[in-house]
Amino acid sequence: GRKKYHTIKLESMRTFPVALAAVIALASNASAFTSHRVAPSIVRSNVASDSISFAHAGVRQQNSSSLNMLSFGTKKSVAVSETTTSVSKRKMALKVLCKAATAFSIMAIVTSAAPPAALAAKSSAIAAAPEVVEHLHTGQKVANFFRSFGIPDLAILSIISAMPVIELRGAVPVGIWMGLPITKVLPACVFGNMVPIIPLLFLLKNETLKKLMKPILDRAEKKSSALGVGSPEKQWASLAAFVGIPLPGTGAWTGAMGAFLLGMPTARAISSIFTGVVSAGLIMSAITLAGKKGGLAALAILAAVTGKEFLGGSSDSDEESSSSEEAAAAPAAAAVVEEVAEETKQDFLEAEPYYDQSSVPVNVYKNKTPFTGKVVSTKRIVGPKATGETCHIIIDHNGDFPYWEGQSWGVIPAGTREKDGKPHNVRLYSIASSRYGDDMSGKTGSLCVRRANYWCPELKADDPAKKGICSNFLCDTSAGDEVKMTGPAGKVMLLPEEDPKTDYIMVATGTGIAPYRGFIRRLFNEETPAAAAYKGEAWLFLGVANSDALLYDDEFQEAKSRFPKNLRIDYALSREQENKDGGKMYIQDKVGEYADEVFEKLNNGAHIYFCGLKGMMPGIQDMLKAVCANKDIDYDEWSKGLKKAKQWHVEVY
Repeated sequence: GRKKYHTIKLESMRTFPVALAAVIALASNASAFTSHRVAPSIVRSNVASDSISFAHAGVRQQNSSSLNMLSFGTKKSVAVSETTTSVSKRKMALKVLCKAATAFSIMAIVTSAAPPAALAAKSSAIAAAPEVVEHLHTGQKVANFFRSFGIPDLAILSIISAMPVIELRGAVPVGIWMGLPITKVLPACVFGNMVPIIPLLFLLKNETLKKLMKPILDRAEKKSSALGVGSPEKQWASLAAFVGIPLPGTGAWTGAMGAFLLGMPTARAISSIFTGVVSAGLIMSAITLAGKKGGLAALAILAAVTGKEFLGGSSDSDEESSSSEEAAAAPAAAAVVEEVAEETKQDFLEAEPYYDQSSVPVNVYKNKTPFTGKVVSTKRIVGPKATGETCHIIIDHNGDFPYWEGQSWGVIPAGTREKDGKPHNVRLYSIASSRYGDDMSGKTGSLCVRRANYWCPELKADDPAKKGICSNFLCDTSAGDEVKMTGPAGKVMLLPEEDPKTDYIMVATGTGIAPYRGFIRRLFNEETPAAAAYKGEAWLFLGVANSDALLYDDEFQEAKSRFPKNLRIDYALSREQENKDGGKMYIQDKVGEYADEVFEKLNNGAHIYFCGLKGMMPGIQDMLKAVCANKDIDYDEWSKGLKKAKQWHVEVY
C-alpha cells in the first residue's frame, strides 16, 4: 500500500490503546444503565424538534480553510496561533487527543468508584443535557422504526450513526437507552459514523453532484471558514478537533464536506475524521453516563488539556524544546511524524479540484510573528544585455506557508535600520510559483526580484547609500540562508475558480510577470487538476527593454507548444521594436494593437490583470475608451461593470 495509508494505521494505533482504556473505564460506570430503559417521560419531554438541517450542518480545503481550530474555510470560532512553528501539527494533535482520552479515562475510573445512581437520577441528568435529549428524542424514534423490522440493536446503532444530523452524538445515548453496554455501543457508533464518509469524499468529486449540493457546500464553507489556512498538518489537527467536539453543526458529515472544500487528500481526511469521531464518542459517553456534571467535567478537562497546546498555541522555543525532547524519548513517534510530513506529488494532485472553494489563506504570518524560510537557490535569469539584474529565488517553507497564485509574500530584510536600530520594514513581492512550488512538493515558493541599484552621475557608479535594501538582500542570498517572511497577502490578483473556460488577459512589465508565472505553471506547465480542466485562453502581454530582459521565456514557449490553442504570448521590447507611429514599443502600444479583440473578450466575461509599473495604465485605459467611443458605449459605466463583476485586477506601483 501507499505510504499515506500506512500513516492512517500508525496514527490509529497510537490513539487506540488510550481510547480503549477510556471505553473500558466508562463501561464500568454503566452498570446501572445496562438493564433498564430511559423513562418514557424523558422521550416525551417538551423539547423542540431537531432543527439542525443537513444543509445547516455544513462545515468547511483541501486547502485547504485557516487551520485555526477548525481552519476549514477560515471563519471558525477559534483562530489558529500565528506563532511560527516547526513542530508537526499532526503530532501535536495526536498528543492532545491521547491526553484528552487519558483524562476521560481517569474521570471515568474515579466516578465508577461511586455507587451507581438510580435510574431516576440518570434520567434527570440526561434531561438536564439538552443536546442529549434532543438527539435521543429523534434517535429513539428512528430506533423504534428499525426495531419494527426486527433489525438487531447494534445494527440499528450503526444505521443511526450513519445518518446526517443525528450521527454518533445521537446514537450513543440511544445505545444506552437500548440497554447495551458502552463497550458495544461505542464501536458500533464509530463504525456506523465512518461508513458513509469514505464514499461521500469520493462522490463529492463528481461535478454533477457538486452542483446539486452547492447550497449545502456553500453553508459548509461559511461554517468551516476558519479551517483552511495553514499547513496540511494544521488542517489535519483542526479537522479532527472540529469533528471531535459534539456541537451543532459539527460531526463527520460536515467534516467530510469541509475536508472536500479544503482540498485535503482523501486518506488524510479519513484519518482525521476517524480520530475526531473516536474523540466525539468518548465525550458523548461521558456526557450520557455521567449526566450534565460529567459533560461539564469532560469539557473542562478537554479545555485544560488542549487549551494551551491547541487553542492558544505555544512559543517557538517551547515547541522546539518539546519537539526535540519527544523525538529523543520516542524515536518511533518521531518516525511517524517524519512519515506524515512526507508528501508525494500524487498527494498534491489529489488535493485540489479545479473548483477550489476553500478560503484563501491571508496573513497567516504577521510582522511580529514572521515565518522563517530557507533559501534553496538564487539564480540570475536575464542575459548580459538586460538593463539590470533579475533573480529567481526559491524558498523552502516545508509546507507550513500555504498560498495561492497571485498572492504576495512580505520579506523582512536581515539587519536593522541605521536611524533607529529597529528591524527593516516589510517589502511585498508577488509570488512567482504555483501553490505547488517549482518542484511540485508543495514545500517551496519562488520570488522574482530585480536588484534595485541607483546610478550616481557624479560617482559614475552605483550609489551604495541608495541601493534597495530588500532587493539586494534577496539577490545576495545563497542556499541555506534564512529569510523572514509574512503573509500571504492579497486577493486582488487571484484566478477565478468558478469556470475553467474563463479567458485571462495578463499584462505585465518587468518583474510584474511573477504572478503570471504562477498562473501559467498551474494551468499549463504542471499536471494539476486545473491544467486538466482548463479550456479557456490565457493571453500574456509582457513589456521589457530587450530580448535579454525577457523572463521565463523558455518556460512560456514550452507551455505554448503544448497548448497552442489555450496560451497566447505577445512581447513589447521597447529597445528592439517600434510602435505604429515609429516610436518605442511599450506595453500599452502592444495591447493597443489588439484593442477590439481585448474589448470583446472583456465584454464576454474575460478577466484582465495588470502587474508592474503604473505608467502603463493610462495608455491602456485610453485605448479602451477609444473602443467604447467607437461603439457608443459609456466607458465609465462599462468599466464600473467590469470592476463590479471582479474582472478587473490591478496591482501596480
